[in-house]
Order: sequence, then structure tokens, then C-alpha cells
Amino acid sequence: MDSTQTTASAAAATGGVAAGGNGMMITQSNDASPVDSSATTAGTASTPTDDQKQNLTQVINSIQKTLGLLHQLYLTVSSYNVASQLPLLQRLNNLVLELDNMTRLAEKCNIQVPMEVLNLIDDGKNPDEFTRDVLNSCIAKNQITKGKTDAFKGMRRHLLEELEQSFPDEVETYREIRAASAARFDFYALNVLQLMQEAKRAAQAQSMLPNGDVKVKTEN
Repeated sequence: MDSTQTTASAAAATGGVAAGGNGMMITQSNDASPVDSSATTAGTASTPTDDQKQNLTQVINSIQKTLGLLHQLYLTVSSYNVASQLPLLQRLNNLVLELDNMTRLAEKCNIQVPMEVLNLIDDGKNPDEFTRDVLNSCIAKNQITKGKTDAFKGMRRHLLEELEQSFPDEVETYREIRAASAARFDFYALNVLQLMQEAKRAAQAQSMLPNGDVKVKTEN
């Protein structure tokens, strides 16, 4: 019997854990490995946005699985005895494999996490507090900007009233020009919106089959 068959026999006798040639414990179980689980969930996405969402979902699933493995490892260590040696080694191997899988999946994600969020987590606080503080700051800045805008509008209205008393013809001409410019802008904006809607309808029509099904673009 060669070394490969001996290793396989040892793995079957020890419940799925065998010693490798370098002394490492090699886990063989019926459960899908982290690599296999990520491969089965991966699919051909049609758009880059779908790819990003899928990559993020895989990272989240890997994090949740790692937390579960850590909890199992904690339970094994807290009640450790001689019979717990093989389950402990198996769970350690699974944790290492899942951490390696998480690292590979994280390389496909491009997510910017503010340092303030990490500092809140290090301090044991809820990261949702960062979102709340950002929203409150945006609301306060919005109120300040709105106050400045209202002040400029009031000053403009006051200047027009003063200018109209001294130069009524010029002010009337200015208002006509301004109204014409606004009308042209609205006309152009309406045309652009109509063109975008027509392009969207044309794209949807091209992606539809004669029986009403949607064409699915496969990537090789």
C-alpha cells in the first residue's frame, strides 16, 4: 500500500482527519470546503454592479461562517479533553481555510470604509453612530446653506425692486431675457429626457425575444 492509500485509510479511520507529509492535519469531510461553497455561489453576472454585489455577498457569507467557526472553536476549547483533540484540529483547519477564502474574496471587493467607523468598532461602539452623526452633520450644513440661499434671493429681489424704480425699461428687458433663457433650458431638458426614454425603450426592445422572454447575455 502506497503513502496515498495509507493517508486515505487513516483519514477514514479518524473520522476525516489525517496527517499530511509535513505534519499538518488534512481535513476530509463531507461538508463543502470554503472554496467549493464560494464557487457554487459564484455565477456569471451581467453587469459590473451585479459583480460587486455578488462579491460583497460572498465576503459577508464568509465572515458569518468564520464567526460560526470561531464560536465552535471556543466551545471546543472551553470543554477540552482528550477526545476533543481531533475535532479541535479539524475546526482549526476549517478556520484557516475559511480565513484564506475570505482573503481571496476580499481582493475582489473595492469598499472604502472610513477610519471613524473602525475607531468606533475598536472602542466597542455601534458603527451606526457614525451614520447618525454624518446625517446630523449633513442636516445642519443643509440648513446653513439654505439660509445663505434665502438671503441671496432676498437681496436679489430687493436689488431688482430698487433698480426697477430707477431703470424700469432695463429691468423689464432683463426679466424678458431671463424668462426666455429659462424657457429654452426647460425645452432642452425635456428633449434630453425624451431621448433617454426612447433609448431605454429601444434597449429593452432589443433584449426581448419574440415570445416575451428576456435575452440573457452569457460571458465566456
